[in-house]
Amino acid sequence: MNMMTAKFADAGRNDLDDLVDLARYPIHEEGSPRLAELIAATRAELERDGCSVLPGFLTAAGLERAREEGSRMAPKAFFQKLMCNLYNSAPDPTLPEGDPRTLFFERTSGFVTRDMIPADAAIHRMYVAPAMKGFVARCMDEPEIYEYADPFAGLVFNVLPPGTQQPWHYDTNEFITTIMTQEAEDGGAFQYCPGIRAPGDENLEGVGRLLRGEDTSALKVLDLRPGDLQLFKGRYALHQVSRVGGGRERHTAVLGYATKPGLVGPLERTRQLYGRVSEAHILAERALQQSTDGLIR
Repeated sequence: MNMMTAKFADAGRNDLDDLVDLARYPIHEEGSPRLAELIAATRAELERDGCSVLPGFLTAAGLERAREEGSRMAPKAFFQKLMCNLYNSAPDPTLPEGDPRTLFFERTSGFVTRDMIPADAAIHRMYVAPAMKGFVARCMDEPEIYEYADPFAGLVFNVLPPGTQQPWHYDTNEFITTIMTQEAEDGGAFQYCPGIRAPGDENLEGVGRLLRGEDTSALKVLDLRPGDLQLFKGRYALHQVSRVGGGRERHTAVLGYATKPGLVGPLERTRQLYGRVSEAHILAERALQQSTDGLIR
């Protein structure tokens, strides 16, 4: 009887040649001039736009595998229709008219959490690979990055069926890495406004003008394709995924890393996004302190 050996997510492995186009993106060549050039170009884009896209990051075979695995995972996604503002905060009647915190949008996207993603899935292998973490860290000019301690987040699979959307929001961590595995037939555009807020400055007036459509001059739209790798500074960039149309779901793997170990997501945001919380979230909420950059979480 022939036995097949399954490949499991192993944090000590760097062999991504069956998934990543290493000839084009030599993330495994530590110290090589080609890798240094790639990192320099990526950093320059991040500095200029708060975003960098590496087209065709996955090989054709890697993309097909990730797409097939995503199609199998998608039915596990948790969906909840909510009206929320960009800070995920409750309505506050004391806020002045025009404050962006008074503007609420429909959120209908779904997520498959890390504990439901198979250990041998392509996106899981990429998430834990030292070469991937080292590459992302250097692009973000960080000495080291870490996987989330959060049992649900860190690695999640975003599912947007036709008619759903991910409304305007900020990320709780400074940067995020995503790989689209399946595009929508229509809609599902990634829209963002880089650097619209900064540490200690929410820029509520400018954010309000953008959300009301009064000033969209700084708004950017990305033409993402399946297999592209996106590095994005979402802590300071307001962003959304527009409503999906047509007859095909939009699937995206979200590879979240932290600059410090032990990161666990906020309790209420976790409940909204994933429909459940764990003891880790409850304990983290008790120890929660104000964000160090002076911004609303």
